Amino acid sequence: MLVNLSFRRMACLAALALTLLAPGVSLAQGVLIEARNDMAFVLPRLRIMPHPLPRPQPQPQQAYKIKALTINANLADQIAKVQVTQSFVNTGNRQMEVSFVYPLPYDGAVDQLTFMVDGTEYEAKLLSATEARTIYEGYMRRNQDPALMEWMGHGMFKTSVFPVPPGAERSVTLKYTQVVRKTGGLTEFLFPMSTAKYTATPVEKIAINVNIQSQASIKNVYSPTHSVDIQRPSNIQAVVKFEVENETPASDFRLLYDIGDEAVGATVLSYRPLPNEDGYFLMMVSPEVRKSTEEQPRKTVVFVVDRSGSMSGKKMEQAKNALRFVINNLHEGDLFNVIAYDSVVESFQPELQRYNDDTRKRALGWIEGVYAGGSTNIDGALKAALGQLVDNKQPSYVVFLTDGLPTAGETKEQQIVINAAERNKVRARVFSMGVGYDVNSRLLDKLARKLYGQSEYVRPNDDIEEQVARLYERIGAPALSNVDIAYDLEGASVEQGSAVNRVYPRETYDLFAGDQLVVVGRYRKPGAAKVTIAGTVSEAEQSFDFPAELTRHSGDETYAFVEKLWATRRVGEIIDEIDISGKNQELIDELVSLSTKHGILTPYTSFLADDQPQLRPPGEVRALAADAFGALEQNAGGQAGFAQRAEKGAMKRAAQAPAPGAARYRNAQDGSLQVVQNVQNVASKTFFLRDGRWVDSSVTPEQIAKAQKVERFSKEYFDLVDKHGADAAPYLAIEGSVVVQLGDQTYAF
Repeated sequence: MLVNLSFRRMACLAALALTLLAPGVSLAQGVLIEARNDMAFVLPRLRIMPHPLPRPQPQPQQAYKIKALTINANLADQIAKVQVTQSFVNTGNRQMEVSFVYPLPYDGAVDQLTFMVDGTEYEAKLLSATEARTIYEGYMRRNQDPALMEWMGHGMFKTSVFPVPPGAERSVTLKYTQVVRKTGGLTEFLFPMSTAKYTATPVEKIAINVNIQSQASIKNVYSPTHSVDIQRPSNIQAVVKFEVENETPASDFRLLYDIGDEAVGATVLSYRPLPNEDGYFLMMVSPEVRKSTEEQPRKTVVFVVDRSGSMSGKKMEQAKNALRFVINNLHEGDLFNVIAYDSVVESFQPELQRYNDDTRKRALGWIEGVYAGGSTNIDGALKAALGQLVDNKQPSYVVFLTDGLPTAGETKEQQIVINAAERNKVRARVFSMGVGYDVNSRLLDKLARKLYGQSEYVRPNDDIEEQVARLYERIGAPALSNVDIAYDLEGASVEQGSAVNRVYPRETYDLFAGDQLVVVGRYRKPGAAKVTIAGTVSEAEQSFDFPAELTRHSGDETYAFVEKLWATRRVGEIIDEIDISGKNQELIDELVSLSTKHGILTPYTSFLADDQPQLRPPGEVRALAADAFGALEQNAGGQAGFAQRAEKGAMKRAAQAPAPGAARYRNAQDGSLQVVQNVQNVASKTFFLRDGRWVDSSVTPEQIAKAQKVERFSKEYFDLVDKHGADAAPYLAIEGSVVVQLGDQTYAF
């Protein structure tokens, strides 16, 4: 949640800052405070309405917008050196006399801090958590603005006053050094961008650059909140980047990484909110980053490209460029071939070729002669590709590209899948790539599931070459093939069964150099465990084992994202199972339950966001969900089928849990993003707008009836943070009437 700051002696304008949500965890995003006593000011909110009224809005006397936010951080041996620059504009019609404040870490781990406004350094002082709380409470009572609840319990850094004239832009820069938290072998960097939601318009540009350096090898680097770009120049350096334009941040930026000397690194996080129910775990697995001078393990790659008539023009040229990219990026000793198909199937060579400079040049020359025309013989193309793979000593990959329906040879969807599975004698991974809306997306998904790969979808205006290059860069250097992961709980007997269940992804894995495998699952019993990762490297069997602790009970929500990420992947798996095998009421019921609890809306549960005063009866919910799945069943191809299966695949491979804020889902017909205003995710909970109040999805009608009423901004309201801890603060900061479960008690305020 973004913080809404305004104090008794000052009205606010959000800028930014850095502090700690927990000892040693860095936060940023501060605020600008109006210094005049007579200026009551509530932080601006960007209102996203489904149908905004087309009438001019009067210019407010006090308002602002955040224009840009840039964070540069260097992390080395638990020390973070951070520079944050934010520009903001006074969009009101009065001059603002402001000071800059931001919350402090609990342990005061920030030092060497400087603050500048347009190049001029300003004085500042530190306030204790007690002093800050007095200011927070006074401001909230004065302005009836609950957002500052998120910062209760933190100290404060406060600068001297400086002016911001109407229409003026100010650039503030904050530099500091801090110790970041390290727990369970993981170093954690946290930056609360969510306060930037208090702005009149979306932030024009947000850029985050984090450079990680270590004396030991860096293994796993993971953000549970943002889809970051991770570059690994060497085994002791990682560069993490995130950039977005015209965005209103809804969540804080969080980054986790670990170090070690193992050839394969693994880290396990566990979360168990209820000690009498299954817990959830997340495991990150990364191979050692290979030096460019090291010999790469050999592999086999067969690229199969559609050259039917519908591929003519730009698509064919992009596909040929993609072929050239793959050929030029193979390694000495790899085996490869290229197959082009329409109604006729042709190969560069009748059998696999050993990659060297001579075969590379001849393959490039053959690609020049590939032209589009004819029908689409998918079954014949797969037969030719899989028929060449007879040796399983090294990993084999088939990149299969098509832009249409099967119209030549075998055309029955199920038979094509059966034939391909029977011909795949070496457990080759088949990566299906559907180009445009005319593909049979259900067929491609079935092929991926049966042939140990995955399906990708390229929209009509996307660049085929770019998509293929991204896929090949990932699979181009296998580090550990045919990976098997075993989980052994200390003291558990064979009769008790597996220690874990519903683990995703569930298919056989390969680990690639520079890649990272993120596995989620559930566990029945807590305790010390051993994780064993076995696989093949250059025809040799290798095994690695790691300790893990499956927690008995989580006392806070530090790793609550693990449960939500598991739920997201489980929803994707449920949709996939229904798509492949047909409707199943038990699966539909489970999907509805997960969607309701975690705010994971889908095209088949979007009705949960309808404007209903109360949640529907269970029978009606099940019937609506079952009917909604008709859209998936009826659309094997076309734009609707393409959109639904692309979204399903994204959920199965999700690396982040649903973002805080208004719930979102993809339209079942065109894949457009739908934002709903009556469902929101806050921290680990989901709230539905019912009867004019936000209701926690976990509470029952009986609990609502017995809810303890607390007056907003009363002493009892503020004391809830002391009673239930900082995890309760985001729920108390929700605007409007709220019903929420905290501990064993339901509250209404």
